[in-house]
Amino acid sequence: MTANSFGRMFRLTTFGESHGPMIGAVVDGCPAGMELEEADIQRDLDRRRPGQSRFTTQRREDDRVTIVSGVFEGRTTGTPIGLMIENQDQKSRDYNDIKDLFRPGHADWTYLQKYGRRDYRGGGRASARETAMRVAGGAIARKVLRSLGVTIQGCLIGMGPERIDRTHWDWEEVGRNPFFSPDREAVPRFEALLDRCRRAEDSVGAMLEIVARGVPVGWGEPVYGRLDADLAAGMMGINAVKAVEIGAGCAAAQGFGSQLADEMVVDRSRPGGVRFVSNHAGGILGGIANGDDIVVRLAVKPTPSIHTELRTIDSSGEARIIKTRGRHDPCVGIRAVPVAEAMMALVLMDHCLLHRARSGMFP
Repeated sequence: MTANSFGRMFRLTTFGESHGPMIGAVVDGCPAGMELEEADIQRDLDRRRPGQSRFTTQRREDDRVTIVSGVFEGRTTGTPIGLMIENQDQKSRDYNDIKDLFRPGHADWTYLQKYGRRDYRGGGRASARETAMRVAGGAIARKVLRSLGVTIQGCLIGMGPERIDRTHWDWEEVGRNPFFSPDREAVPRFEALLDRCRRAEDSVGAMLEIVARGVPVGWGEPVYGRLDADLAAGMMGINAVKAVEIGAGCAAAQGFGSQLADEMVVDRSRPGGVRFVSNHAGGILGGIANGDDIVVRLAVKPTPSIHTELRTIDSSGEARIIKTRGRHDPCVGIRAVPVAEAMMALVLMDHCLLHRARSGMFP
């Protein structure tokens, strides 16, 4: 299997499976001399960790990260940073009854077609368990970015038919509820929706929004290596993500140029002496950051592992009925928020180093 690495100059490589002894990662490209300890990474991992509320999978994983290389006397050495998390609460027996069946909506069948064999325990390498290492690597990227004045925040803005009210938006509220919702009044509606899904043995999708502030003008390239293209690739690489928008996104196809052009006015306090009156571009023009907030939204499909009978086939090509057991998120989009933040950080850190290499400027 190839393609286990993401990024060019700031590069994350992950390894391990959902039901193996551990998952791990190697981070290349972190500058030397930065203070780094496991607690810096653990904070983000704790936000993704399963089993923290009745609205997520009840798999119990501490997700305690261990730094195994690249740090000496509390500071990065500039060499590859090795990270490891032990798997603690695998219940592989939950998959024994379906090891010869293909779960609809999962990668079981395509994996077998490509490699001729597969790890049926929780999806193996295709499991969202792998995203814990993206969060770990992203935490390192975020620490470097914060030193440059770049901050990243994510939230859940919709679940199934329910949407937040943007007039109630409060970033402080995101950390106070299990849905990462910026609208406190939407929380009871999200709770009721997931309770209905649980009773119906069903699942539901979600819409997330990730915002990066303080990104310097100039990061990104105008043709290949566009910042928006790399962000879209990073977000689409997250399990269950089916669509990505930047700025106005799909709504741009329904509008007019007179409505969606981000007018420019003189503002000597802003980079380049320019302020954009609106931000329909989502902080990126021609593949290059323009200094405004970078706004990315992503649609996450419903968890395909549900306790409902579905039609499928088995490894012999015979028609079968499957009912997936085990512990699964009724809305995988909830725990995808810190994963999407991490992917934003990995892309931005990569472009930071690329910009420095190509222009001789840092940041």
